[in-house]
Amino acid sequence: MSPNRTTLRRAGTVTALTAAGLLAAAGVASAHVTVHPESYAKGATDGVLTFRVPNEEDTAGTTKVQVFLPTDHPVLGVLVSPQDGWTAKVTNTKLKTPVRTDDGTITDAVSEVTWTGGKIDPGHYEDFNVAFGQLPEDTDQLTFKTLQTYSDGKTVRWIEEASGGEEPENPAPVLKLAAKAAEESSDAAASTASSKSSASSESKASASDSTARGLGVAGLVVGVLGLAAAAFAVLRGRSTGSRNA
Repeated sequence: MSPNRTTLRRAGTVTALTAAGLLAAAGVASAHVTVHPESYAKGATDGVLTFRVPNEEDTAGTTKVQVFLPTDHPVLGVLVSPQDGWTAKVTNTKLKTPVRTDDGTITDAVSEVTWTGGKIDPGHYEDFNVAFGQLPEDTDQLTFKTLQTYSDGKTVRWIEEASGGEEPENPAPVLKLAAKAAEESSDAAASTASSKSSASSESKASASDSTARGLGVAGLVVGVLGLAAAAFAVLRGRSTGSRNA
């Protein structure tokens, strides 16, 4: 085998191994427990949070999922959606600082939801839905620490928070909370842009109509002048003929 072919083969092998390593790393990174959507507006009401739990093990199934809700910035009015094959247990906790709402003062909130009885097989995932009445307004994000227990007794603790811009090995699901003003400004800007676009379209349409009407009138004037000239020519011809006779 020539040196060139040997070099090419080695380069191809290294490239393939590197690509495989990157794909494997991407697969591991994407198999975290996550919350969807990734963001909500601060103080949002009547929404749903979906916790997606993938199975990372090759020989064991997920048999228990525990999601811990923050109580320093509580999620109010939590309701759990029935899940086929799973039984949900909701734990309430008395709040250190009661929350005042339009419906009164809230003194306790859900601090944990635990699902058991079901199973997530290797290579599969499960979505667990939690409805809420209202999200807090006094924080930029909510962290939902989660424990995932497998049939072989192993428990993965998705509780780590990002620090210094680097993603931890077992990150906790995080929900970003966006400022209302930013969203309202965005909506207002979109509405203004739409209005300007509409006004611009109407202006162009009006200008186009005016131009068309102007051309139409000009055409009629030209036509009338042409008929007048033809009539004048005919009359003049007849007059000249009469004189010659």
